[in-house]
Amino acid sequence: MEKTLSVVVSCYNEELALDQFYKETASILKSLDWDYELIFVNDGSQDNTMEVLTQLSEGDEKVKVISFSRNFGHEAAMIAGLDYSKGDGIVCMDADLQHPPEYLPEIVKKLTEGYDVINMVRTKNESAGWFKNLASSAFYHLINVLSDVKFEPNASDFFAISKKAGKVLKDNYREKVRFLRGYVQNIGFRKTTIEYEARVRVAGESKYSIKKLIAFSLNTIMCFSNLPLKLGIYAGCGAGVLGLVMMIYTIWSWARVGTPNGYATTIVLICFMFAVLFLIVGVIGNYIAILFAELKDRPIYIVGETKNVEE
Repeated sequence: MEKTLSVVVSCYNEELALDQFYKETASILKSLDWDYELIFVNDGSQDNTMEVLTQLSEGDEKVKVISFSRNFGHEAAMIAGLDYSKGDGIVCMDADLQHPPEYLPEIVKKLTEGYDVINMVRTKNESAGWFKNLASSAFYHLINVLSDVKFEPNASDFFAISKKAGKVLKDNYREKVRFLRGYVQNIGFRKTTIEYEARVRVAGESKYSIKKLIAFSLNTIMCFSNLPLKLGIYAGCGAGVLGLVMMIYTIWSWARVGTPNGYATTIVLICFMFAVLFLIVGVIGNYIAILFAELKDRPIYIVGETKNVEE
């Protein structure tokens, strides 16, 4: 029986890139030994992305479109693509061609060899700029220090999984605050990596601002590590050591000078302690916000309409 490859493509304001992406990707998919389905997820785009996707679906029955009722985010779009996929292997990638479709034959080869998880590791991304590249490297180093789960440095949202691994993600990883590429590396199974060099974005611009990247990074750390919650213990130990040092210094100053002026020292200590206190309260507040989102249990996404999709 012929196997099927599901290619999940997240789209947000990608009208200028979609035609070229479809032409390149469909051409490569047709050359494979596997059958395929091309699943586009329209994440509440504000441009003509849905119109372009409708035209593609009308001209090719293998093109399936899931359109959200509003923008739910890139992670939600990939989750939706996984939910609607029917293939024996699933590939997630972006529509701007930074994730090169020419690696699809190699991905299929790895799936055929029995690998369940294929991490696509980015070796170079010149279009991101030095700051984002440095920040990405620092983020993976930090999360590997804080978390028990060890992540592949520079792994991206371009990855492939088997049907078995996909079922685990569909059934068991339904958090409202999520880090899908982290879950892919966390589920186990037989895994391998393929290195790739990111291509220049064919059109549009990055949908992640610095502010969004920082918020995303903080949520990711808190999803995979409870170490920040222990800051209070470490801060208490540090404050105790600092207090002991200040006591020794005060006694030494009193013995040498007489009556030391401790006003400035007191102000500095108070400011330092309040800074640590507010930091810990902020960390706890962030964890509570994540718990609150999970307790509300609102849907990860809402589908507005579909094309070529069996209900």
